Parts: sequence; C-alpha cells; structure tokens
Amino acid sequence: MPHNKTPQQIWDSLKEGNKRFTGEAAEHPHSSMKRLQELQSGQEPIAVILSCSDSRAPVEYIFDTGFGDLFVVRTAGETVAPAVFGSIEFAVKNLDVGLIIVLGHESCGAVSAAIKAVDHAEVPVDSQRVLVEKIIPSVLQSRVKGGTDPAAIEAEHASITADQIIHRLSVVGDRLEMGEIGVVAAHYRLSDGQVESVRTWGVS
Repeated sequence: MPHNKTPQQIWDSLKEGNKRFTGEAAEHPHSSMKRLQELQSGQEPIAVILSCSDSRAPVEYIFDTGFGDLFVVRTAGETVAPAVFGSIEFAVKNLDVGLIIVLGHESCGAVSAAIKAVDHAEVPVDSQRVLVEKIIPSVLQSRVKGGTDPAAIEAEHASITADQIIHRLSVVGDRLEMGEIGVVAAHYRLSDGQVESVRTWGVS
C-alpha cells in the first residue's frame, strides 16, 4: 500500500481535503518548491483520478492536495480510450495507487452535447464526435433508470465509466478482490465545490 494507507484511509483523507476546500480552509499541502525537488527521484501518488478536462474542475484544488499526491488523467467528459486505460493501469501496476476515482461534474459540456445528440440528433461531425458517442450510452442508461436531469446523467456516466475500468483492467478487478484498491465514482458540484460519491467498490 502506498504510504501504508488502506483504500478507505485514502478515500477518507481525500474527502477531508474536499471539506477543507469547500469550507475555504484549504491548506495547499505539498505545494512548495522543496516538495517538488523531493520528488525528482520518483513519485508515490495515493490515487489515480480520471476526471473531465473542464477548466473549472482542477482536481488537486478540489481535494486540497499538491505535488506528487494524485495521478490525474483528464479527458473531456472523463471518456475512456486505450491510452486512458493504459494510463490508469500504469498507475495501478507501477505506482501502486490504492484508489481509483472517476470524477464527473455539474454542468459538463460533453454530457450536454450527448444529451443534445440523443434528443435532437445533433451529433458533431468533427473529432468531438467520439466524445459524444462514448457518452450517449450513459444518457440512455440513466433515462432507463429514471434519471433524466443532467446531474443524474453525469453521475450515471461516472458510475458506468468506473465499472468499465474494473472490468476492462484485470489488475483492478484482482486487487479489488484482495482489498488492495478501492474504486469510487463521484460527482463534483460547481455550485459549492462538494464531491459526492455516486457508487463505491471496496470503500464506503
């Protein structure tokens, strides 16, 4: 385990960091040049986080962390692709992270575009099409469950994405079974900065 912390302890510490952030009591740990220099020989992040590329969702700020604490992978709409799976697998296998978080967020433009594609058949014809096509199944699945508003769809998309990571990466499923890693699908609210867990595996 990184830093001898269990997956639950890691998740608890990140939730505490988010509480500091939302309470305007952020400590900005590990943000000095000294800390950066200490990391020249290597890194030991405690978690890997797949989040949206949205400029309003800077992961290290949201969880009040600093240099070397989090291994962050960002794509629009936290969509997955081979390079994303590879990045997460690298963090699990080579850096021994104890937690994976898929972080969706309020007012996600990529999710809005997918909703528009479903409702009005407006699908981008450029490279953005791949993002929309990856999110459309989450829109449909959310609606089957009765979740029709954007926040419900954003949360469902984070949950589905986390589930894909568990089932696509055997190392994640194996470590989950052994209690060596936890997985969290979460939703970040721009309105108050709070991170809410949507679904969890191996942590609570």
